[in-house]
Amino acid sequence: MKLSEKFFYTLREDLKDEESVSGNLLVKSGMFKKVGNGIYMKMPLGQKVAENVKSIIRQYMNEAGATEVTMPLLLPIEMFQKSGRYDAFGPSIFKLNDRYNRPYVLGPTHEEFFVLASTMKSHSYKDFPYTLYQVGNKYRDEVRPRLGLIRTREFTMKDAYSFDINQEESNKSYQKQFEAYHKILQKVGLNYVVVRADTGVMGGLLSEEFQAVTDIGEDILVLCDHCDYSSNIEVSKCVDKELEKEEKRDIEKVHTPNAGTIEEISEFLGEPASKFVKTLIYKIDNDFYACLVPGDREVNETKIAKLLKAQEISLAEAEDVIKITHANVGFAGPIGLEIPIIMDSSIQFMSNFIVGANDTDYHYKNVNVEDFEAKMVADIKNVKEGDECPKCGGHLVFKRGIEVGNTFKLGTKYSESLGLNYLDENNELKPVVMGCYGMGVERIIAAVVEQNHDENGIIWPISIAPYKVSIVLINPKDEKQKQVATNLYTILNTMGIDTILDDRGERPGVKFKDMDLIGIPIRITVGKKVEENEVELKRRNETTIKNVSIDSVIDEIKNIIED
Repeated sequence: MKLSEKFFYTLREDLKDEESVSGNLLVKSGMFKKVGNGIYMKMPLGQKVAENVKSIIRQYMNEAGATEVTMPLLLPIEMFQKSGRYDAFGPSIFKLNDRYNRPYVLGPTHEEFFVLASTMKSHSYKDFPYTLYQVGNKYRDEVRPRLGLIRTREFTMKDAYSFDINQEESNKSYQKQFEAYHKILQKVGLNYVVVRADTGVMGGLLSEEFQAVTDIGEDILVLCDHCDYSSNIEVSKCVDKELEKEEKRDIEKVHTPNAGTIEEISEFLGEPASKFVKTLIYKIDNDFYACLVPGDREVNETKIAKLLKAQEISLAEAEDVIKITHANVGFAGPIGLEIPIIMDSSIQFMSNFIVGANDTDYHYKNVNVEDFEAKMVADIKNVKEGDECPKCGGHLVFKRGIEVGNTFKLGTKYSESLGLNYLDENNELKPVVMGCYGMGVERIIAAVVEQNHDENGIIWPISIAPYKVSIVLINPKDEKQKQVATNLYTILNTMGIDTILDDRGERPGVKFKDMDLIGIPIRITVGKKVEENEVELKRRNETTIKNVSIDSVIDEIKNIIED
C-alpha cells in the first residue's frame, strides 16, 4: 500500500465523545469511523485488522473440525417465538415488518437457525458428531452503547455450534472448541483469563467466559490469590461465616431523621454498616419482592433472577416503594411487609441488627431473623475483595475484563424446544445435545488496543497488525532514496510480508507520528544514510533505532517476524 495512492487519513486531536482508549485510538488512527450511537464503519486499515483476526479465528476453527456456513441476517420471528427466547430478548431485539406486514428481526444470535440447518443432516446416531460455525454480523438494541467498540449495536461475531448424541460426547466437542479459543487468543496476543459465568438468555448447563484483562473492562472478574478459582462476579459464590450469636435484645424503634442511606444511618447511630440489614424492593417479572442483604454488601441481581427463574428484574420505582412500605424511600424493612421476602443466607448468622421500620425517619434496632418471615433464604449478595475463596479458603481479588469469547454447554435446551432429534442404535428417538461458542471480532480488536498502546498510539501485535512493516521515505524527490524504498517495498510484499510505503510529501515528523499512531510493528526509515548503504530499523514497542545495511534489512525483518 503506497500512501500517496491510497485512501489514508489520521486525526490530530483526541475524540471528545469516546470513553475508552481503544475507541479514541481506533477512530483517531482512521481505522474506524463512528456514524451513530454504537454504530461504526470499518475503514481500510480497520478492515485489514478485522480480516486478520477473522483469518486466525477461521484457522483454529477449521483445525478443531468445524465447518463454516453463512446465516441470513434478516430472520423470521417465528423461530425465536418457538424456542421461547423472543420474550427473553425483550426490547434488545431489532424488529421490522416486510411489505406484507410479516414480522422479522435483525439477528441478535443464531442458535435457532443452526438447529434448523442441523435438521437437514441429523437423523441417525451415525450422523454425529459435527460442528458448524459462521463469522457474521449481529444486531442488538443496547440500552447504552459505550466504550467504543466494546459495546455496540452492530458487531461481528464468530458463533459455532456442536451437535452430539449425548453429554459425554458433547463434552469432547466442547473441549476442542475450548482449546481452539486458547490458541486464537494467544495468537492475537491477549492477556486473558477464563471465568465461570451466568448462562443468561442462552440457557444451558455451563457458561465460561474468556476475559481480556483491562482496567476499563465492564465485567468484574473474581480470582483467588492462592488457587485457580476464577468467576464472573455475577455468579461468584459467597462463603458465609458463622458468627457468635449475641443474647437477643428487645426490639427498639428509634427516630432517625433524614437518615435514609446506610452511610447516614451508620453515622447517626454510631454503628458499622455490617450491623445493618438493607431492604431493597425489586420488581421481578411484574411481582414485587423485598431482598435483604447485610448493610456492607450489594445485591446480586443475577443470582436473584436465577433463583426465581425470572426474565426481568429491576429496582422498584419510588412510588411503588412508598406504596408498599408506607414510608419514604430509604426506610424499608422486613417487619410487617406484605410482599415476599428473599433473605441473604449470611443474615441468618447475624444478631440484634438494624433495619428500616417502614415508617419515614424511623428504624428498628435489635432485630433478629425470628422477627419476620423470609420466603426464601439464599446467597443473593456480591462477593467482596478479601472474601474467602469458595474453593480453597484463600482470599479473593478483583480484576476487570472485556468479554471477548464465551462457551456454553447448552444440553438439549434448543433441540427439545425445536424438535431436533435422532434415532439411536435401539431405534429410539433422542434429543441432540448441543454446545455453543461465541467470539467477538471488534471486542478482540478493542481489547488488544487497550492492552497495547502508549502515548503515541497503538502498538499492534504482528499477528493482527494491518501491515507488518512501514517504510518511511524521507524525501520522495531523492531518486536514490525513492529507488531503495520502492525496492524494499516490492521485495517484502512479494515475500508475503504486508508492507506500507509512506511516500507522501509530508514532513518526516508527520510521517513518524502517523506510523506510531496506526501502530505498525516494524518501521524502516529510508533517508540520507542510503548514501552509506544503510537504513534505520525500529520496532514499535521499542525506543532504540538501529542502523542496518540495505543488504541485510530483509533478513532482519524476517527474523523479527519469525521470533
